[in-house]
Amino acid sequence: MTTKQRGDAAEDAALDHLRAAGLGLVARNYRTPGRGGGEIDLIMRDLRDGTLVFVEVRRRATDTHGGAGGSITGVKQRRIVFAARHYLLRLRTLPPCRFDVVLVEDRIEWIQAAFDAG
Repeated sequence: MTTKQRGDAAEDAALDHLRAAGLGLVARNYRTPGRGGGEIDLIMRDLRDGTLVFVEVRRRATDTHGGAGGSITGVKQRRIVFAARHYLLRLRTLPPCRFDVVLVEDRIEWIQAAFDAG
C-alpha cells in the first residue's frame, strides 16, 4: 500500500467516524489555489448545531516524534487556518466554526476544537 493509499484510508476511516457522530460531509481535500496555500482534509457540518468543522486527519505508522498528533505543527495549523479563511470567503453568512483533528493510529481519536484560528 502506498503512502497516499494509507492516507486516503485514514481519511475514509475518519469520515465514517465523524458521520456516525452526527457530522455531514461538506467538502473533501479542499485546496487553496496557487503554491504555498493550504489544504483541509475534510470540511464537515455538525448537524446538531450547524457548526462548520475543519478537520485535519493524521496517520502515522509509528509513534516516534510524537505520533500522528505531533505532526500538526504551528506551520501546519496556519496553513489550515489560511485555507479555512479562503473557504469562508465563499459563504454569505459565517457559521460558527472550529478546527478538529482526527488521529488514526491503532484506534481513532477525535480531538474537537484542537486549535483555534488565532
